Amino acid sequence: MLNLKRDIRSLTDFKRNTADYMQELKETKKPVVLTVNGKAEIVVQDAESYQLLLDKIEEVETIDGIRLGLEDLKNGRIRPASEVFADMRRKLNIG
Repeated sequence: MLNLKRDIRSLTDFKRNTADYMQELKETKKPVVLTVNGKAEIVVQDAESYQLLLDKIEEVETIDGIRLGLEDLKNGRIRPASEVFADMRRKLNIG
């Protein structure tokens, strides 16, 4: 979780102390918000943590897709695959 007191730093400080920040990012696995003129502009984090975030997003999207499919099933918004394929063949004019 982002700690607003600890994890918001200036881009200038990040540039001056990049090696220290890299070590901190790898050790804590927590992102750091970098500011320019006091305004949040960019978030940096280690690659492993970023990949975990992408994996989690993909998992959530998959679960949401399954949930929507089950909702369609429950509400009768489904058709047999044979009908769908027959419609596609007709629309594409293929045998």
